Amino acid sequence: MSASAAKVSKKELNSNHDGADETSEKEQQEAIEHIDEVQNEIDRLNEQASEEILKVEQKYNKLRQPFFQKRSELIAKIPNFWVTTFVNHPQVSALLWEEDEEALHYLTRVEVTEFEDIKSGYRIDFYFDENPYFENKVLSKEFHLNESGDPSSKSTEIKWKTGKDLTKRSGQTQNKAGKKRQHEEPESFFTWFTDHSDAGADELGEVIKDDIWPNPLQYYLVPDMDDEEGEGEDDDDDEEEEEGLEDIDEEGDEDDGEEDEEDEDGEEGEDDDGDDD
Repeated sequence: MSASAAKVSKKELNSNHDGADETSEKEQQEAIEHIDEVQNEIDRLNEQASEEILKVEQKYNKLRQPFFQKRSELIAKIPNFWVTTFVNHPQVSALLWEEDEEALHYLTRVEVTEFEDIKSGYRIDFYFDENPYFENKVLSKEFHLNESGDPSSKSTEIKWKTGKDLTKRSGQTQNKAGKKRQHEEPESFFTWFTDHSDAGADELGEVIKDDIWPNPLQYYLVPDMDDEEGEGEDDDDDEEEEEGLEDIDEEGDEDDGEEDEEDEDGEEGEDDDGDDD
């Protein structure tokens, strides 16, 4: 029996029920013990469910692999697919400076691989064409959970070309180049590869694995909000112009009505003069 089902003292029972005699102390103690037994059964089923869910996830991970491969082949035919996807993603775009975006234009493929037992972690691979920033063809970051459940991460060491290390740009340079984020100590997107301070709460890794990787197309196809706002402003201007024209037409109609009334009055006056003669 767990500690939660330890024998309840008479003092606790009396304080909880203030002398109520509907249920005896013995019956209450027996009920607590039975609750603990039932809870143990629930916990056992939860553990069993977790094992079954893991087996299902492993099965469907294997079934998805050919489709991921086919998708990657198709994405390779679209220039700047991945940098566009990252720029359109609200969380990732907040981490991108102008020069980060320029470097990511050379990104040709992204792959997320969950380790076979899934629970132990995953790896994200970034494949690059020849570029003016670093020598690496592939940059990777791995996330691991050891047997005790402690998280850790490791990544490829970026071999920066001379004077191109984006992680060492000064705050002043970064602020001039990147207009998307204001921060006292701005960091490059590529700093993520060297940051292993909190592997258990790596937001960028989780966003890429759980949000972008399952369906990157939804972010690639996000319309440009600036264009949408511009179109909305044009529509508003058109509506205002149309309203203005309608007002002019209405005023014109009113003026025409007044002229018609004056003409009618004039004709009546002439007829009256003719009759008097």
